[in-house]
Amino acid sequence: MPDRTEEECRIASVMVQLSLNREFDYRIPDALLGKVFSGSLVVVPFGRKQMRGFVVGLKARSEHKELKEILTLEGSKPLIEDRILKLAQWMGGYYLAPTETALRAVLPGAVRRKSAGFVERLRLTTTEPGRDPAAIETVRKRAPKQAALLDILASGDTVFAAVAIRRSGSDMAAARALEKKGLLRIESAISERDPMADDILLPTTPHELMPQQAEALDRIRKASDARPPQVVLLHGVTGSGKTEVYLQALQHVLNSGGGGIVLVPEIALTPQTVERFRGRFGDCVAVLHSHLSDGERHDEWHRIHEGRARIAIGARSALFAPVHRLGLIVVDEEHEHTYKQEETPRYNARDVAVMRGLREACTVVLGSATPSLESWRNAQLGKYLLASMPHRVDHRQMPIIRVVDMRVETEREGVVHVFSRGLVEAIQDRLARAEQTILFLNRRGFASSMICPKCGYVARCEACSLSMTFHKRDQRLRCHLCGAERNVPNLCPNPDCRDPAFRYSGVGTERIEELLAKFFPRARIARMDSDTMTRKESYREVLGAFRTGHLDILVGTQMIAKGLDFPNVTLVGVIHADLSLHQPDFRAGERTFQMLTQVAGRAGRGEIAGEVLVQTYTPFHPAIQAARRMDWNGFCDEELAFRKELGYPPFTHLVCVTLKGEREETVRDAAGELEAHWRPRLDAHVILSPPLPSPIARIKGLFRYQLTARAPRTRQITDPLRVALGTWKPPVGIQWSVDVDALSLL
Repeated sequence: MPDRTEEECRIASVMVQLSLNREFDYRIPDALLGKVFSGSLVVVPFGRKQMRGFVVGLKARSEHKELKEILTLEGSKPLIEDRILKLAQWMGGYYLAPTETALRAVLPGAVRRKSAGFVERLRLTTTEPGRDPAAIETVRKRAPKQAALLDILASGDTVFAAVAIRRSGSDMAAARALEKKGLLRIESAISERDPMADDILLPTTPHELMPQQAEALDRIRKASDARPPQVVLLHGVTGSGKTEVYLQALQHVLNSGGGGIVLVPEIALTPQTVERFRGRFGDCVAVLHSHLSDGERHDEWHRIHEGRARIAIGARSALFAPVHRLGLIVVDEEHEHTYKQEETPRYNARDVAVMRGLREACTVVLGSATPSLESWRNAQLGKYLLASMPHRVDHRQMPIIRVVDMRVETEREGVVHVFSRGLVEAIQDRLARAEQTILFLNRRGFASSMICPKCGYVARCEACSLSMTFHKRDQRLRCHLCGAERNVPNLCPNPDCRDPAFRYSGVGTERIEELLAKFFPRARIARMDSDTMTRKESYREVLGAFRTGHLDILVGTQMIAKGLDFPNVTLVGVIHADLSLHQPDFRAGERTFQMLTQVAGRAGRGEIAGEVLVQTYTPFHPAIQAARRMDWNGFCDEELAFRKELGYPPFTHLVCVTLKGEREETVRDAAGELEAHWRPRLDAHVILSPPLPSPIARIKGLFRYQLTARAPRTRQITDPLRVALGTWKPPVGIQWSVDVDALSLL
């Protein structure tokens, strides 16, 4: 840590854990001089309370004359390192969020909370006399329980007391007696909670690279060695071996004494990714994601903080891991919307990774088979280096993609079927050949709605502008926005109807699973969606069973659409490919193309060629046809031309302000007032929409209105907005949020 004089350390600027976006000056007491640094966690008096807060700066003087003193310092060194502290302050400014919320985002709650801490347990170690066979035999004659303990500890290793007692059938009294005899030591030690303790580690060695992989790796290494390091967009088709490139790029960084961060978009991908990276790098890999227990997350974070782990792997928040001498950040599947935080601060981990790399002179690799148009545009402009891998490993064939026109199927069959005839036959064929199938539908539940065929009544959520989804397993209607649920009615709730023929409409993954069981009663089927992946080990268990061939068919939502590598999967079926296509969002075509390409990439990754059947009612839509041809360049050219003509990202930045409240008129008027404060401050390059109801106009009982603005530079929007928000006083009961570089307008 930098040396500071006593004078420089007299005053600390502290941000307490309230979203005030304001620093408060406190005097550092003599006992803490030289011990308090930027990023230190302290307890300070705040009003009549004591509050915890982070030191965000040190200075010699304050404009305030009478300052209160810091009460206590927590920890011997800062929890937030200065480089991450500055990144959090940048996030607060760029995303128009209170700095306090940005500080909370960069530090896991398991580390930040007062209750957080290491677990200490007693451990036993034999002394030199305690390892003497003659001494052990002497003990055995009089105290067999004590001798049994010494047998367990005979190797001289340190063993936790609870483990040694369980294995020996002894007790703690025996250990105390041995301690008095000088035959063992009882000490208190930290017991780390290891989320990978039960994993079987299979070491791997670097694979021989294909020419396209070697060229991509060389480009990443040169970007890493350059000053300043550069951002590399790794555009590789599904199955092209991007992970092996990541592994060898990380090895290059480790060889030079650095460390790395690997981000994956879905928790479902984490076990498979961790397995590959630990197989190559061993215990220097730490994992950080929301499905760890608080204790596991606490201990894994501290392994990184103390430099014992040099590689951090996880979902979005792992970006802020305090890796020492950070040399490489990998953002796998960089196009994924799950990298966007949905709560304040609404940051995009991909973009913040680029900023962290810039600030820490660290190379950033953005990998995807279907890059975001923002990243692709940056590569076109030369802001990012482009590395391309257009072929699969060993030149394995890309899957054949067939588009099934469900309009023709419906007309031929005279009824709407969930599965086309071709898909049923293809699944039967795979079952007969002991090959595996993945079926993708990005909608969970049994049916998307419950509807009365007589009067047209639809079961809607009372708090949201959305129909409720029917979940058959527990016979409940659930709202997937607010979580409200209720029992399924026996009769139509319309008092003027009361017809008993109240039926479900639409289809979800739960219904797909049930239909598969009826069509293929001998098939082994599993479902992966947020309704089934409820336990910490759910992902690992299902994916492990599928990988080892104990399952024939895997049904799931977007969590199975990307990144997973199962060589025996030769068929992928996409049910209702139109779901994402007709959303009221200008990115609908891009998302559909990416989704189809990614899920298609799960097929044919082994020796046997793969096949993909895409069921759709709009077979000639450009996004679906481009995905059928796997024509990334053609799709991008057409989509970018459309975006440029209309002034949409990536040619502009998009900022969305959402207001919500219990009374629609109040929300609408408040949005109009904010517009009146904001519009006069904008220059001619900014396009500001008038206040409009959000596409989903009501969520959790609150009406929602939006203001959206587009401009070539973000600050053209956010600087005037910051001033407008400072002068505008929202009515009582009105909540508002700002989404900078918004990915969705829903």
